Amino acid sequence: MGWIYLCIAGVLECCWAVGLKYSDGFTRLWPSVISVLLIILSLGLLSLAMRTIPMGTAYAIWTGIGTAVLASYGILFLDESGSMLRIACIALIVFGVGGLKLFA
Repeated sequence: MGWIYLCIAGVLECCWAVGLKYSDGFTRLWPSVISVLLIILSLGLLSLAMRTIPMGTAYAIWTGIGTAVLASYGILFLDESGSMLRIACIALIVFGVGGLKLFA
């Protein structure tokens, strides 16, 4: 169950980070409220995952999910650089997260 909690927490991390972008520095009410609620839920699920998954592994995977997904989101939807070197770095994160899961 810990891995399920961790995956959901990672997805929620992506959602709250996008919400922070649209909260405009916490000056817009609803994106700010939604972001704060998602932060609380994401951290709560991360803490539940850490009951059965080692802390370093859980935290690295949680941040890795967020990093890879949000970097990809930025390339696809926010006109951020999509250079081959940047894509290769995202792939390294994905492979690293997979390795942590595989060898945990």
